[in-house]
Amino acid sequence: MSSSPTPRALGEALDSAKPYVLSLFRIVVGLLFFCHGASSLLGWFGGMMGTGKTVEAGTWPGWYAAVIQLVGGALVMLGVGSRSAAFISSGSMAYAYFHEHQPEKLWPIQNGGEPAAMFCWALLLIVFTGPGPWALDRIFGSARASESAPEARREPSRV
Repeated sequence: MSSSPTPRALGEALDSAKPYVLSLFRIVVGLLFFCHGASSLLGWFGGMMGTGKTVEAGTWPGWYAAVIQLVGGALVMLGVGSRSAAFISSGSMAYAYFHEHQPEKLWPIQNGGEPAAMFCWALLLIVFTGPGPWALDRIFGSARASESAPEARREPSRV
């Protein structure tokens, strides 16, 4: 007769997978953010909002947002300077939400700002959690990445 895993064993298994799940989260968020920039800046994936067009070079704020999405998304996805890239990218999405969406209506569901709000918070989470073990900075031994690794810092004892 096989026994079911205990809540403690399940918790330990989930905790051991946490760094890898955070890496997967970072990769997916970075890829999706990159795709937004690529569609607006390069016309990939149907172009800007599915129109087949690209944002006009140098226009504020659309062109600059697309550059941040393309470059920031690639850096976050690859795990190169992830925290800095995620911080700048998160800030750009906060600006997009409060400047472009929120003045229309209060709630993201009403003003079309759900992607901006979700990217803002997802990228901010990456700022605080770090890139995880599957990041180029970690794989190629960036000293800065290993110093800022959450697992390298001592956790307070749990009572």
